[in-house]
Amino acid sequence: MADRLTQLQDIVNQQADNFCNSIGILQQCALPSKFSNFDRNGSQTPQQQEDYTSLFSSLITRCAKDIDVLIESLPNDDTSTDLQVASLRRLEQENQLAAERLEEVVRKGEFLLEQIQAALSDIAQQQLDIQQSGDNHNG
Repeated sequence: MADRLTQLQDIVNQQADNFCNSIGILQQCALPSKFSNFDRNGSQTPQQQEDYTSLFSSLITRCAKDIDVLIESLPNDDTSTDLQVASLRRLEQENQLAAERLEEVVRKGEFLLEQIQAALSDIAQQQLDIQQSGDNHNG
């Protein structure tokens, strides 16, 4: 979506450029107005004018259509909310299953730890017994 937003920002900036340029051309090509009590010396001949009206109207129209297309391609808020809620529910279910598996693994680990501790205790006791019986035979 970020790419579409960037495209939308770029085309809105382009549209702003089109508006500014069209106003600049209007100012450049406009004939001077005559004011009463104001005598202006200089050329009153109109400048050579191309068909800027058609050019800028087509640029502005095309740009406006591109903006509409990009806006329509953005996701709808309602759809996004519904998708997010469904996604969160699915994630909650997956998390619950993972938590149950983790609890089972912890239970098995604790059971194995108890068995290992009992075995180590038996080994330690056997070593003490062997050491004490060896001391009794030697002494």
